[in-house]
Amino acid sequence: METTAIKTSFPKYPAFKDSGVEWLGEIPEGWKCIRMKRLYLDYSKKKHPDAELLSVTQNQGVVPRSWVENRMVMPSGALESFKFINKGDFAISLRSFEGGLEYCHHDGIISPAYTVLKKKRSDLIEGFYKYLFKSYAFISELQTSVIGIREGKNISYPELSYSYLPVPSPTEQTAIAAFLDDKTAKIDRVIAQKQQMIALLKERKQIIIQNAVTGKWSMVNGEWLMTPKDKMKHSGVEWIGEIPEGWEVKKLRFEFKFSKGLTITKDNLREEGIPCVNYGEVHSKFGFEVNPEKDELKCVDDFYLESDPNSILKFGDFVFADTSEDIEGSGNFTYLNAQIQTFAGYHTVIGRLKNQHNPRYVAYEFESQLFRSQVQRKVKGVKVYSISQGLLKSLLIWLPSFKEQNLIVSYLDRKSEKFNAAISLQQTQIEKLKEYKATLIDSAVTGKIKVG
Repeated sequence: METTAIKTSFPKYPAFKDSGVEWLGEIPEGWKCIRMKRLYLDYSKKKHPDAELLSVTQNQGVVPRSWVENRMVMPSGALESFKFINKGDFAISLRSFEGGLEYCHHDGIISPAYTVLKKKRSDLIEGFYKYLFKSYAFISELQTSVIGIREGKNISYPELSYSYLPVPSPTEQTAIAAFLDDKTAKIDRVIAQKQQMIALLKERKQIIIQNAVTGKWSMVNGEWLMTPKDKMKHSGVEWIGEIPEGWEVKKLRFEFKFSKGLTITKDNLREEGIPCVNYGEVHSKFGFEVNPEKDELKCVDDFYLESDPNSILKFGDFVFADTSEDIEGSGNFTYLNAQIQTFAGYHTVIGRLKNQHNPRYVAYEFESQLFRSQVQRKVKGVKVYSISQGLLKSLLIWLPSFKEQNLIVSYLDRKSEKFNAAISLQQTQIEKLKEYKATLIDSAVTGKIKVG
């Protein structure tokens, strides 16, 4: 199914009325608008320690703990104090103000830190409210019930309970839920297909990078061809295997000087000042390369120029994230592809080349699966995986001549540009599908379109 196959216009209700509620606007004439406290009860039933332990998640809702990663970590606190929740109830999670209320899929117990909501009336259809409580329109209303600041933010149900909710007839609620089940499932299938395409494109790109940086392909008479067998030699390292004659295998300690980024926190970041690359941006935004002239970076005050000059990056310097929440992210890096003065920020390790090498070639090698698997074999951790300067110094790198490095970079840049464009297209289409799905849900649950 393609994006264009999804119907983008639907009939409307014959008549509307003003709901008197800002976040709802006009609603169909036959719908009611009722305060939440008349529809849902703050339910707190405890002393069921033998019930199934559940987890409150933002993507899956309230599900058995066995479905969730890190399930072997037992919760703190006595299970006697945990709240019982039934399938069909809703939970207000610690991050509900960002992602809505969570629907419960199984009977069980959850942490007492969560609020359990149980419907008071039989004419409330769970499927309808499951979509309503995840709609952007309702999430905007949740923002008005937030208490606390920064990391301490939470939803106050005594505040939220005064919010008004739309109440269509049970028949309409059922029809809307069935409609959204069908439409969102189709959209999700398209998204999954595009995500699979992205994974395939990344895999093909990775194969090309690996073949180039291990010398499997090389320039022969102006063309990139498989390197003849008689031009290869054993690297002397079993897991590296064969490399071209003239290439050298060295430890990073001989090719790099390592140091650490600024010892700061998020509170030290500013909108203006000296650009600063932090470990979170290495993981999520600026992997492989960063250019402050076009990439939006947070900044730090310029007094760090005098107090922490060793944390200033120069063109071609590398920044490694020193921690990762999963082993796949171990070794994530970026390199500064600009002449503009930039800092390495918190939780980072800086690597500066000592000898004449093309930093972009080195970046491609660091990006290769062969190099990344080396990092993953050495890194230690359980919940968090750490990269130290000592670990980085012990890693091996295989290097062609500077001339060959430049040729490989030119080849990989051309190839990568095509793959990156194809990946970007798929990602753009996914974002549009997600936007359309959100708009469809909002429109259906607030009565802006008629689906029955």
